[in-house]
Amino acid sequence: MKAAFFKIIIVLFGLFIFFSCSSYQKLLKSDDFDAKYQKAVEYYQDKDFFRASSLFQQVQNVYRGNEKAEKIDYYYAYCTYYQGDILMAAYYFDKFKQTYPLSQHNEECEFMSAYCLFEYSPSPTLDQTYTNKAISHFQLFLTHYPESEKKDSVNHLIQRLTEKLQTKEYNDSKLYFKLGNYNSAVVALNNVLRDYPDTKNREEILFLILKSHFLYAENSVQKKKRERYQSTIESYLLLIDQFPETKYLKEARRIYKQSSNFVKQS
Repeated sequence: MKAAFFKIIIVLFGLFIFFSCSSYQKLLKSDDFDAKYQKAVEYYQDKDFFRASSLFQQVQNVYRGNEKAEKIDYYYAYCTYYQGDILMAAYYFDKFKQTYPLSQHNEECEFMSAYCLFEYSPSPTLDQTYTNKAISHFQLFLTHYPESEKKDSVNHLIQRLTEKLQTKEYNDSKLYFKLGNYNSAVVALNNVLRDYPDTKNREEILFLILKSHFLYAENSVQKKKRERYQSTIESYLLLIDQFPETKYLKEARRIYKQSSNFVKQS
């Protein structure tokens, strides 16, 4: 009995899908643009974003300049977003804002344009072009809407993006150290401290600067050693000044002692 009941359910569901697809296909080929518009809105409300976007796309030019145009473009941007085409969605949200400068949806669409770029921003191991773009768009949003109720959320998102940039720059600078390019490591590590003075990796960065100076001095020609060991000593003093109980204290003291002995004897 149960098996027969489930078979009936499956058949009815299949018929529903068949007729649903059939009516959708007919509508795509139809010249009834009002019907297409109404059905597109229904599909959108039912979260059938693929069908909704197909129909909205067909009526966009028909209603251009019409009061329905704004609603169509607004829905179409979200259809694109919910279908996962994040970069195109960012474009459509931005285009909406430019096309309808007086729209009540402007703040929302400017936020969504930036948020799409936030979502498109890759991991710190990859190029961070879109991370920088997302930060710029969010900062512009705050300029346009300084009292927005999204302000705290936007600041939090900017912080997350900034941390990603910091991680990228930090990892790149450590790579110079690992490859034995100590002079470049010093420059890159100092740039991290300059760009992100509140970095949580400050202690390790200061130690790596110290160690890079030391190894650079160790591998230098004789006439350059004194100057470079002196830079090592200065880096040690900076580390100890900021982190007197640093976890790198034992190795830092060893480096300092060797560097000081060389400077005294030269």
